[in-house]
Amino acid sequence: MTPSDTPVLRFESIDSTNEEALRRLASGLIAPFWIVSEVQTRGRGRAGRQWKSPGGNLYATLAVTLTVSAATATQLSFVAGLAAHDAASAFLSQDKASRLRLKWPNDLMLDGAKLAGLLLESVTVADGLAVILGIGINVAAPPADTGRSVASLALSPSSVEDVFESLADALERRIAEWNEGRGFPAIREAWLARALALNETISVNLNSSIIRGRFSGVDDNGALKLTTEAGVVMTVTAGDIYPDALR
Repeated sequence: MTPSDTPVLRFESIDSTNEEALRRLASGLIAPFWIVSEVQTRGRGRAGRQWKSPGGNLYATLAVTLTVSAATATQLSFVAGLAAHDAASAFLSQDKASRLRLKWPNDLMLDGAKLAGLLLESVTVADGLAVILGIGINVAAPPADTGRSVASLALSPSSVEDVFESLADALERRIAEWNEGRGFPAIREAWLARALALNETISVNLNSSIIRGRFSGVDDNGALKLTTEAGVVMTVTAGDIYPDALR
């Protein structure tokens, strides 16, 4: 599979590229394929949160089919994060690119501000498991009124297609490296080398309960490892992390 071989369905405006990918799969379209839209009217992130999607930024979803379990497929969050990092780095100065960080579980940050977000979903299809990888990158300008620090590549809106091509190429390479989980140890190490707040104190919001500890790595399944002040190592499979440096 190469970016030029993978069909790209393009829209001026759509509710959500992930939703359209799910609809296409339900209608029988065979993956892999991309859904790309100039604007999303109901873009969403993890836990159903709204992803503001004005024009001038990249909103893209790749659908792929896999022969692995749903648990193994969640590793693609790390694969997509690395691809987003690769793609963004190509459009930043060396100094800025060196300050990009991946925030567990699914954000790309520049100087502590969100530059890109990822949303992985899966659905069972006739050929096995279909995974939907939604990636939004702020290309021209960050959306307003997000209630959090946001960043962009500060490029012309006309650069969106160039960023998409860079992302498609990077994701192809990273998925091949992952090799349906067999290459996850290398993916994990590459992700950790770019991780935000690794070996630093963080707070984790778990169902409205806050736990503090040291972000000490990611386990074989992609769960965050948190070492508490008492020395207990906890694994966190879902939650929001807040590095002390960003509080």
